[in-house]
Amino acid sequence: MSITPERKAALMTEYATKPGDTGSPEVQVAILTERIKNLTEHFQTNKKDNHSRRGLLAMVSLRRRLLDYVKKKDEARYESLIKRLELRR
Repeated sequence: MSITPERKAALMTEYATKPGDTGSPEVQVAILTERIKNLTEHFQTNKKDNHSRRGLLAMVSLRRRLLDYVKKKDEARYESLIKRLELRR
């Protein structure tokens, strides 16, 4: 269900705004999106896993707040991030 350290490092390098960037909103949203995709696949086979579903809802909420922050700070960064991650907003 969680992502491997190698995949997490790859996401950090791909979405980093500068070298060594690990905590920018873009990186955080990319990692959360990957974790959300993994949990969504998990729920295809484990429909009654309500404890993990609560965690999924928390991750979606956190991603939404981070995206709202990026949109408030810089609209162009928000639009490019949405396109790169292929989110529906």
